[in-house]
Amino acid sequence: MKPLFLFITLLFNLPAWAAANESQETIQSQTVHSQDRVRLCAVYPHLKDSYWLSINFGMTERAKQRGISLKVLEAGGYQNSQEQWTQIEQCLQWQADAILVGAVYYKQLSIKLAELNKTVPLFGLVNEVTTTNLTGRTGVSWYQMGAKLGQFLSNKHPKTTSKTKLKLVWFPGPKAGGGSEQATLGLQEALKNSDVEIVSIKYGFNNKMRQFSLLSETLAEFSDLDYLAGNAVMAEMAIGELVKLEEHQRPQILSHYLSHGVYRGIKRGKILMANTDQMVLQGAMAIDQATDYLLKLAIIKNQGPEILTLTKERLAQFPTEQSLSPSYFKPVYSVNP
Repeated sequence: MKPLFLFITLLFNLPAWAAANESQETIQSQTVHSQDRVRLCAVYPHLKDSYWLSINFGMTERAKQRGISLKVLEAGGYQNSQEQWTQIEQCLQWQADAILVGAVYYKQLSIKLAELNKTVPLFGLVNEVTTTNLTGRTGVSWYQMGAKLGQFLSNKHPKTTSKTKLKLVWFPGPKAGGGSEQATLGLQEALKNSDVEIVSIKYGFNNKMRQFSLLSETLAEFSDLDYLAGNAVMAEMAIGELVKLEEHQRPQILSHYLSHGVYRGIKRGKILMANTDQMVLQGAMAIDQATDYLLKLAIIKNQGPEILTLTKERLAQFPTEQSLSPSYFKPVYSVNP
């Protein structure tokens, strides 16, 4: 199984819709003919930020390429678990052949999803859920997303005997939503081998108002921070807020996932680093997984792209098109070949 997984990783590390001739021909040979049209339905937590916008771009471009029908619904936020279940029911009414679920919560809906998977194939999309009884999943471990950020800091500040630690405040996002709790555990574990200490964890929804409130609260509470780390919304807003401080008082900013604003911040030297789970590529992989399953082709049940670490020094070699949607792209809710 391991060699097969490595092959898939190498194949998908090519741009999602501009692959080498060999993989492009393979995709074209697997394009769905009209008589057996595949109907996929995808439910997202929201489409409010560029992370899910980039997932949406990868999915809709691959759906067009594969010649399948795709319907996209978004719940409007991580607090809307009932709304997401209603949208899953709408997918069933639409007679979807399979449903891709970007879950709003790690625990909620898991039992219902496992039961529903007995009658219609369900595929996890990006966010993990507690049940393993789904047909497949495309996504990375959010534990590893937190750990990768922690490892970056551990390499920068290896553990010493010094009693003076560098201070970090962590903004993972909503406590029970997405992968916040898993990312927090990964960060905490990785920082055990460092001289960096988490002095506070600020949970909250990934919207500008809530993150601004948490950021303001943090900067009022601590005057000697070394790092602000966490979600991309916080990281983007912190750039403007830290300008108000004296230069020697400004903590450095890190994000455990990538957005267009975070990318620009790294380019300008305002953000130190960010992880990326290659969202555009991930969206394309999710479409391929569900489509191949319905066409009775071989799939890897649990798949995901490599997590990359981006710094200013690595920008020249960074495959931007596999992570970020083009600047002109707007959400697409329906693909009909």
